[in-house]
Amino acid sequence: MDGLDCIVVGAGVVGLAVARRLAVDGRSTLVLERHDAFGRETSSRNSEVIHAGMHYPSGSLKASLCVRGREAMYDYCARRGVEHRRCGKLIVATRNEQRTDLEGILQAAKRNGVTDLQWLERSDVLQLEPDLRCVAALWSPSTGIIDSHALMLALLGDAEAHGAMLVLRTPVTGLRADGRVVQVRAGDGTGSELAATWVINCAGLDAPELAKQIKGFPPGKVPRAYLAKGNYFVLDGRPPFTRLIYPVPEPGGLGIHLTLDLAGRARFGPDVEWVEQIDYRVDPSRAERFYAAIRTYWPGLADGALAPGYSGIRPKIAGPGEPAVDFRIEGPATHGVPGIVNLFGIESPGLTAALAIADHVAGIVAADHA
Repeated sequence: MDGLDCIVVGAGVVGLAVARRLAVDGRSTLVLERHDAFGRETSSRNSEVIHAGMHYPSGSLKASLCVRGREAMYDYCARRGVEHRRCGKLIVATRNEQRTDLEGILQAAKRNGVTDLQWLERSDVLQLEPDLRCVAALWSPSTGIIDSHALMLALLGDAEAHGAMLVLRTPVTGLRADGRVVQVRAGDGTGSELAATWVINCAGLDAPELAKQIKGFPPGKVPRAYLAKGNYFVLDGRPPFTRLIYPVPEPGGLGIHLTLDLAGRARFGPDVEWVEQIDYRVDPSRAERFYAAIRTYWPGLADGALAPGYSGIRPKIAGPGEPAVDFRIEGPATHGVPGIVNLFGIESPGLTAALAIADHVAGIVAADHA
């Protein structure tokens, strides 16, 4: 198949959202996925939360795309019948000295355009969730949960309705930019080549490695990849909560928080460990850390109530002990290679921001044709 406008590499939620937007814009689009189904990695191994946008640095892509993407996601789910719920989230301070942290989150939210956070004292919180232990909390009514698989099905359906195609079991093994055409070598040793005006690297965990394979691409424009494994445990039985419960963030992440699925079941995580290889097994011995962390805000958690659930790997581009970094969505204006858009470090809030990320990528493609 020659003469394509766009090839999207990777059929996770972001890749499918990008393909949908490009196809809706009238661009002939092909999605290549190395697995035997879409969404087999980060997109299906997360807490399925629609984030409000208060936890990211003001002015960052993470902040702006999360806030825009959140409202776009709620609207899209309502129009397409994707199951979701605005269940809300409580960010709880369990010690008086954490009140300052809550105030900092509140001010950061306002800077990011999240204007609906509410400060609650302990008595207010206990009216909502009597089993919580806290001294104060922030209430985020615009946080929600979503069926990520149903979302990806809807995105793929829209993309295909506008002419896009998804090809599975097709790894990309090489790229080169020849003037205004990008040659893509794909398949399992067949050496098949495809030509497109644009290649959008949405390969997630493998995005930096794929960028390294682009012939002539400047090495200094490819970040180092790190793998951060988040372990999740699930609750045996129904939780007493109807809202998401997050502790005050700790260095390196948002701590072990309680999220719910659409059936009301509780899961806790992530407990993050840095790994060298992808391994989705959850070590049952990590439960001790979970019990200790959860009981700071839910002292009624019973012994033996937790079981290993699942794990996910985040595509980090900053390593252990390094400050968190922003999304990197880079086209020719940044790296100088025509026809290539790389998406690096698209971790949380990537699911929430997926539709806004797609708009951002479409803007890069459109601007180059202007």
